[in-house]
Amino acid sequence: MSTYRDLTAPIGSRRAPVLRTVGTRERRSHLTAPRVPTVGIDIGGTKVMAGVVDADGNILEKLRAETPDKSKSPKVVEDTIVELVLDLSDRHDVHAVGIGAAGWVDADRNRVLFAPHLSWRNEPLRDRLSGRLSVPVLVDNDANTAAWAEWRFGAGRGEDHLVMITLGTGIGGAILEDGQVKRGKYGVAGEFGHMQVVPGGHRCPCGNRGCWEQYSSGNALVREAKELAAADSPVAYGIIEHVKGQIGDITGPMITELAREGDAMCIELLQDIGQWLGVGIANLAAALDPSCFVIGGGVSAADDLLIGPARDAFKRHLTGRGYRPEARITRAQLGPEAGMVGAADLARLVARRFRRAKRRRVERYERYERYAQARRDRDTA
Repeated sequence: MSTYRDLTAPIGSRRAPVLRTVGTRERRSHLTAPRVPTVGIDIGGTKVMAGVVDADGNILEKLRAETPDKSKSPKVVEDTIVELVLDLSDRHDVHAVGIGAAGWVDADRNRVLFAPHLSWRNEPLRDRLSGRLSVPVLVDNDANTAAWAEWRFGAGRGEDHLVMITLGTGIGGAILEDGQVKRGKYGVAGEFGHMQVVPGGHRCPCGNRGCWEQYSSGNALVREAKELAAADSPVAYGIIEHVKGQIGDITGPMITELAREGDAMCIELLQDIGQWLGVGIANLAAALDPSCFVIGGGVSAADDLLIGPARDAFKRHLTGRGYRPEARITRAQLGPEAGMVGAADLARLVARRFRRAKRRRVERYERYERYAQARRDRDTA
């Protein structure tokens, strides 16, 4: 007797080649994903930024919310995300939500394994939000989402092998190869900031000593400036006067501003940070051999005051220098909104899979109806 499985076997055999190519979908899916608006979320330690983004990377509307009472609890942040998405959904036809989180996200892009600035430990963020929102949800590391945005719409367009380095409080990073984000076996690839470049060096919050981000990041920049100011160094008189003796008020953007105005100490500090940046980039080039390094994050606002010294140090420390092509080093173009734009664009791939899954359910139901009708016709014959 024929069975439903027998009747549908030809369809299953036709689907086999498609299943074998599932690993390459992300590489080409940005070309075939539905051109629908999606929401991107960028989560920081004390704020959540949300925006509706179209298929060309344009931000249609953007909202920002401080987490209540500066709370870092998972429930409060989740409530804030839901409120922002529902608010945007009142004015836009939202098809999916993408979230860029500053932390380690598992390979399934469901759980935030660890977020240093939030109280998230093995938090099933995607499942929790999917249960509260009526659209598919994608979660990824914020450096991955920023790198995706720069590759799709910014400084990395046209590059087949790209490494993104985000310089902020610390250093984050991401790897894109042939249009795919390389997340590693466990989803936590790209933590470049914790490469140890000075054995026994400055203590890092990660628990180790001498991590790269202790020498080339916003924290490193401010630490060096404060140490010189606290020592009442003559070279620090400009910044001491600027903060009226309140050394604790020194910030990274302030140092960049004074450097642009010609303050010699601030220029020198950015050069030091840039030289360490170039050393780390040379190490990454030896390991990964990309065609392009994109430098983003808040510290990159210093532009050539930082990236110029980085390029010089990169040339001096590159393995095989003079006998190999050199990767291009460029500043990111999308600024602080890159993570939000990238998260929204990656979410569009989830919307595509969501639609395909619904279509398959309809197709299975139609095949079953044809099978049932065939059985009824045979029984009445």
